[in-house]
Amino acid sequence: MSPLVQRARPGVPKRPDPTDQFWGMLLFESLSAGAMAVLVGLAAVMAVVGVYVIIVWPLTFWDLTDVGLEKYGSWAETVMWSVFAGGTLAGYWCFSGAAFKGKKSGAKVYAKRSPLRRTD
Repeated sequence: MSPLVQRARPGVPKRPDPTDQFWGMLLFESLSAGAMAVLVGLAAVMAVVGVYVIIVWPLTFWDLTDVGLEKYGSWAETVMWSVFAGGTLAGYWCFSGAAFKGKKSGAKVYAKRSPLRRTD
């Protein structure tokens, strides 16, 4: 057998992967991403309300009494929990490393499939 062939040593335990995360830390990071998604949404709503209060209201004195936003009040909790869940899933996807695994560059794939490649 060739000396270049590498074989595992008998009796030596395999080292654990240093990139693996503890599940509690992954859960904490994912839930934190969900909370940050809610905070970003809250900041966006506050920015829209701020622009309305600074620009629209002083110029038009329109106080939104006839818009009827009360009918959308029951959806507020559902939207908040959905944003939190979406942020948590996106955080899990990123922090678990699934977002960065399994993609190969096009050049390598093309080189493997090229009919002009010599196979001598």
